[in-house]
Amino acid sequence: MSDPALHSVRPGLPPNPPAGPVPGGNHNVGVWVAVFLALALAAAGFYYWHHRPSQPTAPAVPSASGTPSAGTASAYGGAGAGSGRRGGAGMGPTMVSTATATAGNIGIYVNALGVVTPLSSVSVNSRVAGQIVKLYYQEGQMVKAGDPLLDIDPQPNQAALLQAQGQLARDQAMLKDARLDLERYEQAFASNAIPRQQLDTQTALVEQDEGTVQLDQGLLDNARVQLAYCHLTAPISGRIGLRLVDEGNIVQANSTNLVVITQLQPISVIFNVAENDLPAIQKQARLGEKLVVDAFDAAQVKKLGTGTLETMDNQIDPATGTIRFRAVFTNEDESLFPNQFVNARLLVNTLTDVTLLPNTAIQRNADAAFVYLLDPADTNELKTITMQAITISTTDGMVSAVEGLDPGVVVVADNFNKLTNGAKVLVRKAGAGRGGGGRRSGGADLP
Repeated sequence: MSDPALHSVRPGLPPNPPAGPVPGGNHNVGVWVAVFLALALAAAGFYYWHHRPSQPTAPAVPSASGTPSAGTASAYGGAGAGSGRRGGAGMGPTMVSTATATAGNIGIYVNALGVVTPLSSVSVNSRVAGQIVKLYYQEGQMVKAGDPLLDIDPQPNQAALLQAQGQLARDQAMLKDARLDLERYEQAFASNAIPRQQLDTQTALVEQDEGTVQLDQGLLDNARVQLAYCHLTAPISGRIGLRLVDEGNIVQANSTNLVVITQLQPISVIFNVAENDLPAIQKQARLGEKLVVDAFDAAQVKKLGTGTLETMDNQIDPATGTIRFRAVFTNEDESLFPNQFVNARLLVNTLTDVTLLPNTAIQRNADAAFVYLLDPADTNELKTITMQAITISTTDGMVSAVEGLDPGVVVVADNFNKLTNGAKVLVRKAGAGRGGGGRRSGGADLP
């Protein structure tokens, strides 16, 4: 049987291609193989990404701020990994400032809230009715006792004075005439020229006229007083308040305040002291000591004046358990003003030759007050500190008197939250700032 391929060959034409794979099909297979390999690699990468190791193979790199970035912390299990000298055993020594205990004197004070109270305050009224015709003072003026204040129209009282003078003169003349008649009656009665009854009547008339003259004299004196009341003067020395009346106003007797004068120099402060402090104050008073009282402003920063304790009340207030005291101040600069609230500080006693320590160096816990001592024999740059319990006797401002320390000992004055008993510290040099020397305030080295 002949081959069919031989019969398909025609003259001038190429033969039929042989049976088998087409040369162009190899290219399509390569594309599919590449796609398959790409998908396999992607699947492998995806699997590796979700099943990578949880611990880093290299330490995290700190950012510019000194801590690992958010991405690094997430990749390596947190920012604490590889933090270097800032944590754990790499922490540097704590830098501290120091204070030295000294020997000196300190006062024992009693503090109280007080009110500035003038020793005298007078509201001047008019004792006569009339119209104000003259004012001599200015508002806020300082006056002395006897200085003129104002005048009330004196004409009505001048007329009353003149009338009383005339009445007295008339009655004095009548008394003189009655006395002359009495002398004649006495002579006539001695010669039995008149009866006894006529002499007695004349004697009674003389006594009656004498009474009338005394009454007239009293009326005259009263008229003079009323006239003097028309001219008002300052009864005390002090400062005049704001004007209450003006010229031309009609005032009634004892009904209207015309002017108020308050004494400012000297001035007093009244303050309340707890009854528990009374025995110590009385003890010093019995010794004849003049106790000193300082007055401070509301913030207890500025001293307004220094005075002396004048007296105390005669009984304790049972509602508050306090007793009132009065201190007197010269108030030359007028820094104390009436009704001003001040903080009074009464010096009860003075402790001499005691150990003084700044309050900033004293720490407290649940048991007692304490300080951190520096070993004076330690010559190393790193010094060992020791916790020392102390007893505070009294405090005055920023200094306290303490027991349990000798003058001259050196104690730590800051960074207490980083200290423990027996810790090593580095003393900050005088004049160095808290961040100086290339270190932070806690003593850790800067990178």
